[in-house]
Amino acid sequence: MSRVCELTGKGPITGNKVSHANNKSRRRFLPNLNDVTLISDVLGQSYKLRVSAAGLRSVDHRGGLDAYLGKAKDAELSDKALKIKKAIAKAQAPA
Repeated sequence: MSRVCELTGKGPITGNKVSHANNKSRRRFLPNLNDVTLISDVLGQSYKLRVSAAGLRSVDHRGGLDAYLGKAKDAELSDKALKIKKAIAKAQAPA
């Protein structure tokens, strides 16, 4: 399982571990990923996604999974999230 958020595309970054003596060695900063179940109001279905804590806050701030995916860029979404986005767009098209 990759350590990348499925909604925001956030992944590991690198930096320095700095000791008290100011010695520097390389380390990785991993995103705070959580396995969550998000519900699509339009489709009436729930989806299991691996989302960062910041991404989950963004979903809540925008008003749910459907609103978030509607405004999200395709480049930062995972394949699974892209399928959900297209299904939502297809369900909303005739309405």
